[in-house]
Amino acid sequence: MKIAVAGFQHETNRFSPYPTTLFDFEREDGWPGLTSGHSIFDVFPSMNIPLGGFLNFAKGRYEVVPILWASAEPGGLVEDAAFDVISERILDEIQASLPLDGIYLDLHGAMVTQSHEDGEGELLARLRARFGEAIPIAVSLDLHTNVTTQMKSKADVITIFRTYPHLDMAKTGFRAGVLLDQILTSGHRPHCEFRKLPLLVPLQSQCTDLEPTRSIYQHLTDAQSLDTVHADVAMGFPPSDIAENGPAIVAYSYSEPVALEKADQIEREFLLSENKFPYPLYREDEGVRLAKENIGGGLPVLLADIQDNSGAGATSDTTGLLHSLVEHGVKNCAIAAIHDSSVVELAHSTGIGEEFSGSLGGKHKGDGFAPPYQGKFKVAALSDGRFEFHGEMMKGSIANIGPTAALELADQKAEILVVVTSERIQCLDQALFLHLGINPLEKSILAIKSTVHFRADYGSISDPIILIESPGLNPCQLSSDMLPRLRPGVRIL
Repeated sequence: MKIAVAGFQHETNRFSPYPTTLFDFEREDGWPGLTSGHSIFDVFPSMNIPLGGFLNFAKGRYEVVPILWASAEPGGLVEDAAFDVISERILDEIQASLPLDGIYLDLHGAMVTQSHEDGEGELLARLRARFGEAIPIAVSLDLHTNVTTQMKSKADVITIFRTYPHLDMAKTGFRAGVLLDQILTSGHRPHCEFRKLPLLVPLQSQCTDLEPTRSIYQHLTDAQSLDTVHADVAMGFPPSDIAENGPAIVAYSYSEPVALEKADQIEREFLLSENKFPYPLYREDEGVRLAKENIGGGLPVLLADIQDNSGAGATSDTTGLLHSLVEHGVKNCAIAAIHDSSVVELAHSTGIGEEFSGSLGGKHKGDGFAPPYQGKFKVAALSDGRFEFHGEMMKGSIANIGPTAALELADQKAEILVVVTSERIQCLDQALFLHLGINPLEKSILAIKSTVHFRADYGSISDPIILIESPGLNPCQLSSDMLPRLRPGVRIL
């Protein structure tokens, strides 16, 4: 059988000031750049990416036609030009590959474009408009997808990540292959029981290592046969701010009553957990004081700057937590990462061991946002920003984020090392410190710009973990006022 495969990924944050352009999809960052044709076979099978998992399932089973795979760092609305160019390439190259027995798409599920609230649904609608209903389409989605009615109706089967941090990305693509194979073998499409839940869960409360999300995900099933049932849950991505925002359930079976029963079970468990989601958040000063009180336990104390997470589309350049750490005179502290290309350029021109004065971060002006940090910096280390990830989530992937620098605050009693990057990147892997010669385990306090993904590589080496509510563009204290497009009747947790 002949299967076409493609990927098109973006997690869109309407609060972000950065529009997402075609260049953002073409270039490398923490993920590969736009990859097409047979290069896909060289890049993805060894990676923890859904397409890699699908390719590993398909090897020896299908004739796989590789189309393209493109991803951009989470940010603002995807420009129509970028969406149309990549979508048309996918459609045209699938057209050139006909006849086909099936299509697999590695999508995210929270893409919003200038013209389309539901980017993935629009792509699927274009596929159906051109190729009709005859070709089965399997889709894998991120846990933070806002599954829409259109996605459900245009795809024959959807699989969704079941871990946050996302450790099962490749496994999710593999599961999509299993289900597509069952459809192709049987010649029948399964019934889908779809539920959109009337809740909105902030990102920090979606972690599947913690309750109540952990228990909800234990109710999911991994069908070896669609004669039983295959069910998945999406947690949603609130900063997308679309009408169909929030958690959803999909249950697939050749038996409609079986799918209905499974969806009912998961929905009951989810709704009974509604009051268990909130996690404590601390403002900067309170969190830093708490961190200082807990130094000496054998592991670094970790402060998570959860609202300035570039992995959710934030600017990654806020300085509220940095200012507080300086004011409290913390010792033996390291921060990763503040995005400021001009400061990195100045550090590289100054040289290791030398000092310069400058203004760090704080480029985005917003209500409650701290100003840039003004001070003198000593250049501790420099890098070209190309390094290998080693943590479980990203292991084997190569980052290419442009020049980076590690800077010491040279004019303060506080002892703080700041990792500064040319491009935005979430600190979800110790490699962001290690590639600059900084050993996180040797620090008393780590300050990380990440919401949950950091737990995969830092959870075992830090204690306690303190979530900081410093102003940023990944809002984790949600309200209806900030989400004007959300459908009526949704309860915000």
